[in-house]
Formats: sequence, C-alpha cells, structure tokens
Amino acid sequence: MRGSRAPRPASLRRLGAFLRCRLPVLPRLPEPSPARLSGLALAAGISGLVGRVLAGAATAAGRGDPMVWPVVAMALPAFLLLHAGALHRAFSGRGAPWWVTGGQVALTYLPMPVVGPAWAPMCGLLAGAVFMSADRRRSPLVLVAACACGPVLLLVPGGGGGVWAAAVPMIGLAEYALVSLAARARRLMSAQTEMVRRAVGLERRRFTRDLHDLVGHRLAVLVLKIELTQRLYDDGDTRVRDEIKELLDLARNLTGDVRSVAHGLRASSLETELSSARAVLESTGVRCQIKVTCRRLPAEATEVLAYVLREGVTNILRHTRARECAIQLVERDGLVRLSMTNDGVMPPYRRDRGETRSGGNGLLNLGERVSELGGWLDATTGQRGLFRLAVYFPRNL
Repeated sequence: MRGSRAPRPASLRRLGAFLRCRLPVLPRLPEPSPARLSGLALAAGISGLVGRVLAGAATAAGRGDPMVWPVVAMALPAFLLLHAGALHRAFSGRGAPWWVTGGQVALTYLPMPVVGPAWAPMCGLLAGAVFMSADRRRSPLVLVAACACGPVLLLVPGGGGGVWAAAVPMIGLAEYALVSLAARARRLMSAQTEMVRRAVGLERRRFTRDLHDLVGHRLAVLVLKIELTQRLYDDGDTRVRDEIKELLDLARNLTGDVRSVAHGLRASSLETELSSARAVLESTGVRCQIKVTCRRLPAEATEVLAYVLREGVTNILRHTRARECAIQLVERDGLVRLSMTNDGVMPPYRRDRGETRSGGNGLLNLGERVSELGGWLDATTGQRGLFRLAVYFPRNL
C-alpha cells in the first residue's frame, strides 16, 4: 500500500535493543553560556594573532636576521602574561594597575624595529587592554590613546604600514566587546543566583512561619481537647461523644491547614476566627468577651489578625491558667487595634507537669507579619497575672 511503512525485521529490532542496553549513555553537555562563548571567541582571536606573529617572525628569520627569534621568545610570553592579567581583572570588574598597561605598551612598540611588521598584531591586543582601561576609568584621554594605538604604527620603524594602522582599533574594539559581554553575563548570572537564593530563603521562612502560626495552633488545641476527653472518659461523663466529634472536626481542619500551608493558600475569615477563639476558650473554661467595632478590613489585614487571634489563643491555653479573656477590635484616629487581655499568667518556671517555659517563635512571627502592614506589636504583663497582647496598624494600607 502506497505511503505505508514496512516493518523492520526482527533481527534489526533485536540489534537496536541490544545496542541501547550495551552502549554507554553519553553525558549531556552543558548549555553554552555567554561568558563561555565569549571566552572561546577571545581565545581563538588571540591564538590567531599569535599565529600571525609567529608566521611573520619565521619569514623575517628566513631572510637572515638572527635577532628575530630571541626577541620574540622573550617579548611574546611576557606580553601574553601581562595581557592575561589585564583580561582577568577586567572580567572580575577590576581595573589593571598602571604598570600592567605600561608593560604592554613597552613590549608592543620596542620589539618592532627588530621583528618588523610581524609584530604589528600585538598592537590590536594592546588597543583592547587600553579600551578596557578607558571603560574602567571613564577617561576620554585614555579612549583617545586606545584609538591611537593603530595610527602610531605609521611613526614606528617597521610598524607594518596603513593596513595594520586601520585594523588595530577594530581588533581592540572586538576584544573589548567580548570581555565586556563575558563580564556582564557573569554579573547577571551572579545576580540571578542571588535572587533565586533569596527567593528560596523567603519561601522557606514563609513556610516555617505559616506552619508554626497555623498548624501549631491547631495542634495545641487538639492536644488540650484530647486531655479533656481523657478526663471526661475517666469520670464517666456523657460529654465524651461530643468531645470526640469536636476532635474529628479539629483533625479535618488540621488536614486542610497543612494543605493550605503547602500550597500557600491562606484565605481566612475574621468572623470565623473570632467565633473559633470564643468556642475554644469557653470549651476549656475561659469566659471570653469579644468587642468588634471595626469591620471590612483589607484582606491582608484580616489575614494577619487571624494569625494574631490563633497565636493569642494558643498562648492562653498553653501558658496560663486563665479564667477570663477580653478581645477587642477597634479603630481610632485611622489606627486599627486588636488586643487580647487575659488573667492567670503563670510564673516563668512554675508550669503544669514540671515544664519550664522556653522562648518560641510565635510573637516574633507576629511582629514580622504586623510590620509588613506598617504596624507594630505590643506584649505586656501587668499586675495580678494579667497579660495583654495588642497589635496596631493603619486603617488605610
């Protein structure tokens, strides 16, 4: 049938499978970066100029000049060493010292009376070094000197004539362009790496903060509920079934909180958080009074206030023997204030089960969240075991 492809013989299929299994997998070559490509192009250009010098020196030596090769053998490695140092400093964003440029000038023009026109390509590398120095110092005079590296050949004995006088500035500009491209590519890659590192650090900090503020609150309430259920069960109280239902609801909410932290979904309702705070506190025997006179806050403010409520409730349950708690959300003079005041603060080293208080990250995390809104946090301990947690931020964010 026309257009159909004939199947391969079984022997060819077996041979192909054998080769795929036996042949080693070639390593994947890295993608060429602008800095690497510029370096390769620069190395190829310098190698070409050096080859041109050596070919011209061989021609001059064939004409019977015995001083050509000794001069080339001494001047060429010294020039290339100084030029490599200038290129390295330019690639690193630093300027070459004056003696490096001066040494290149001397090693460029002093050998010309002996070597002749064969040494003229070195003026192109000198022009590139002077162009890089002009860019570093932002000096018009140095720029003029770089452009003059070629026309000076017309005044030097054995300079090579007008061809190299015109070609030298072009070679210098090409070298300067390649080095500048490599240096800028390196700086961009460093900046990109720093941005990625900073973004990873911020995301790690966000995840840790949300995990502590959101999931930690649920876990604290869950532990207290389990302890209450155990006491009710030991006493034979009929409320055990209701407490178990609440435990299941808390576990389901905890699962949703973990999922929201993992995916960065942090939508909260202030009314829901206030009702949850009242329910949790009253279920543990704490009478809760709530006063709200400020509503319709921005979403980012609502999110922060929800975290403050969770952290405040967690602190009350874990670190106090509170019997009363007052929560107020009010606005005055364009400033929003959420305060939580409770009694029953325990001494730092006298807690249930012999535990000692250790510093946590809760208030630190809250301070960071509130500061993002342009506000501040205030936590004070008063007389008779009173503790007050308050946050302030402007109404118009």
